Amino acid sequence: QVQLVESGGGLVQAGDSLRLSCTASGRTFTTYTMAWFRQAPGKEREFVAVITWNGGRTSYGDSVKGRFTIVRDNSANRVLLQMNSLKPEDTAVYYCAAAALRVPASAEFQYAYWGQGTQVTVSS
Repeated sequence: QVQLVESGGGLVQAGDSLRLSCTASGRTFTTYTMAWFRQAPGKEREFVAVITWNGGRTSYGDSVKGRFTIVRDNSANRVLLQMNSLKPEDTAVYYCAAAALRVPASAEFQYAYWGQGTQVTVSS
């Protein structure tokens, strides 16, 4: 079992940066692939970024490539999402997710554990 708690969301202006944090409980954190998804009002949940268990592989959604960076600190059971050059279209609830996989995955159904989400709002 893995429990995930996100933090770091807030209201920022376009062009600003924000860093989201996801802290996991459980001794097996280091065996999980971790990802961020987001869901904007009236839209389906969208893949944002993923990082494998040892940080060796990452992948990003097309809309955030070059602006967002995902990293993990296994010693602290934490995964971070650094978001730069934020745009109003980045406004969404951001969710952290964990999957018992050794490869990057971008589909929701592959993730068994989810956090409660943190709101990010980017004003123009």
